[in-house]
Amino acid sequence: MKKSVSIVSIIIFMLFTLATPVFGEEKNKDDSEETLNLAPNAKSAILIERDTGTLLFDKNAHDKLPPASMTKIMTLLLIMEALDKGNLTYDETIRVSERAASMGGSQVFLEAGEEMTVENLLKGVAIASGNDASVALAERIAGSEESFVKKMNEKAKELQLKNTKFQNTTGLPAEDHYSTSYDMAIIAKELLKYETITEYTSIYEDYLRKGEKNEFWLVNTNKLVKFYPGVDGLKTGFTNEAKYCLTATAKKNDMRVIAVVMGADTTKERNAAVSGMLDYAFNKFETKKLYEKGETITNLKFLKAETENINVVASESISTIHEKGESTEDLKTDIHLDKQLDLPLKIGDQVGKLTVKNGEEILFETPLTVDQDIEKASYFTLLKRSLRELAKSS
Repeated sequence: MKKSVSIVSIIIFMLFTLATPVFGEEKNKDDSEETLNLAPNAKSAILIERDTGTLLFDKNAHDKLPPASMTKIMTLLLIMEALDKGNLTYDETIRVSERAASMGGSQVFLEAGEEMTVENLLKGVAIASGNDASVALAERIAGSEESFVKKMNEKAKELQLKNTKFQNTTGLPAEDHYSTSYDMAIIAKELLKYETITEYTSIYEDYLRKGEKNEFWLVNTNKLVKFYPGVDGLKTGFTNEAKYCLTATAKKNDMRVIAVVMGADTTKERNAAVSGMLDYAFNKFETKKLYEKGETITNLKFLKAETENINVVASESISTIHEKGESTEDLKTDIHLDKQLDLPLKIGDQVGKLTVKNGEEILFETPLTVDQDIEKASYFTLLKRSLRELAKSS
């Protein structure tokens, strides 16, 4: 059944938690023709705004279907998490195993024993959907593809995705390997917290081993990157069982949306469905940017910490969404910092939340985090502060 949000009557926003997005949904009361004509030939589809998580349209969004290579959105998420945590670096060289080199389907033709940087392998996954590159990175991060798949399913559970189960990192056909357009949108939303990912997924063409005899031309499997203004990701998919699938993201002005299509019969139908959803989003809605990811919201003074003044930042980009022409004058934000914080704190740890309101109505809440590691103050630091306070009072 098709659903959409009637923002004329009420704006439905996502209730944020630190790691688990939850969408609010409301069926359009008049079931407008605008949404009735979206994704007509897809088995399943969904359209959301990225920052708020607002559901703009869905069609059979919770139906379990094979995701094909859209599986790699979760693979990319775990790769970006490893890079963000410093467990992996872009310039690190990885030796390709025989198993990784033997992957069929989409590949960048890695050879067993070949060494390639993480960044080039990431390009192989993000641009050309390389199964061999996916497995090589998975083996580096988790030791084996099986262990990496376990992490993928643990992440799905953490995100409260009840209709997703992975059996591999690639999306190659496997029994009991499934997801939904809703779950794919959630994973994509989480991946887009790492904003540098679109620097790779937006590349239309590039080369691996450029200038060498075994130079390989990378061409993006997502043609909308070239032909739809603002599209900069994310991942296509195709198997005989899954048909043609695509999770796309596009940004126009300050508004970023995610569109997912599963089970289209042709690439033309798939791309037309996604293009139609993007047109609908950008023609009807707009967002108001409140904070960029990493922007300082307030400061925390922590006398028992080695760093006394600590920046409290937005954990991700924060916006509100409204129908074009609608007033946003009554929007306001409240900051709530946790009273009990245990040291040490790691970069990205939550220390409070930001509440966004329309008048007195709470629209959504989003985590506030620290932008650095915070250690307990040393005895010497505490002594200096005590002496400073004594000097002030004398």
